[in-house]
Amino acid sequence: MKKIVGIALAALLGLAGISFGADKPPKIIIATGGIGGVYYYYGTTIAEIMTKHAGVEATAIQTAASVDNMLLIQKRTDPAKNTYYMGLVLADTGFLAYTGKNARFGDKPPKELRIFWDMYPAYVHLVTSSGSGIKTVPDLKGKRVATGAPGSATEVEALIIMDAAGVKVSDLAKQERLGAAESAQALSQGNIDAYFWTGGLPTSSILELATTLSRRGKKLEFVEMDPNSEMVKGLVKKYAGVMSPGIIPKKVYGTEKDGLTVSSGNWVMGPQSLPEKYSYAITKAVFENLDRLHTAVKAAKDTTLANALKAYGGVVPYDPGAVRYYKEKGVLK
Repeated sequence: MKKIVGIALAALLGLAGISFGADKPPKIIIATGGIGGVYYYYGTTIAEIMTKHAGVEATAIQTAASVDNMLLIQKRTDPAKNTYYMGLVLADTGFLAYTGKNARFGDKPPKELRIFWDMYPAYVHLVTSSGSGIKTVPDLKGKRVATGAPGSATEVEALIIMDAAGVKVSDLAKQERLGAAESAQALSQGNIDAYFWTGGLPTSSILELATTLSRRGKKLEFVEMDPNSEMVKGLVKKYAGVMSPGIIPKKVYGTEKDGLTVSSGNWVMGPQSLPEKYSYAITKAVFENLDRLHTAVKAAKDTTLANALKAYGGVVPYDPGAVRYYKEKGVLK
């Protein structure tokens, strides 16, 4: 009789969707960037893929991007509540934080962070318009410049580049700390003379800015960072393996000439505490549904198995679940 009752109780619990001892899907929160930047659209798309194919409950949130994203992973991940933050991070910013060279982390660099894959190259867009008189980075002196949202990789890179060019924030007529869409709007309205933005190609807010400027009889221009200049050579040497010369082809935004700049990789990162079964499932889900990602985000065309391991073997380690998937696919021995 007890055996029958036990079987009946188990059946009722099963029908009610109650399962004792079974794993409950973790909550994965993807920290992205501001609306108007590639991070936001990339993050929302992979969250959808994860929820549908990786057995997790994933949600994307808008943030100030890289630095804030790493802080969220470090401080808000809570295994006891089955909640894990992941984030999109510019490679050079991730490198600086992991090696203890970013003051935002104090004396606690985020050593618990792991790379899942390299997404695509991000390019520094130092945006201005025709007639601004800004041709090179030193020309920013005496100008109104947006250096990126507080806590963003754009801000980190803007200050690194300005410093390499001998430009201090105090040399600017005015510093604004704005995200991609806000910066584009400020430039179109004549409230700033130039702005920094680090992102993939194309960035939607810059495409829209090019159209707006054209209607007003102006042209979108990029401030030049010549790969043969001492500034760029110094940056590439200092951030070897993370930063390199880059070109924004003129066809991307309809500019008169290619934009000479610097570029960096972008990483999907997560915490070491995320169980390997889920980090494996997340990586597998994304790379077996790349068609969905490539269709939704143009810059994501560079998210491929061949490119995923660009940072492998460097200072910042890869997640073991992701590594297991890459070994299964034969792209890592």
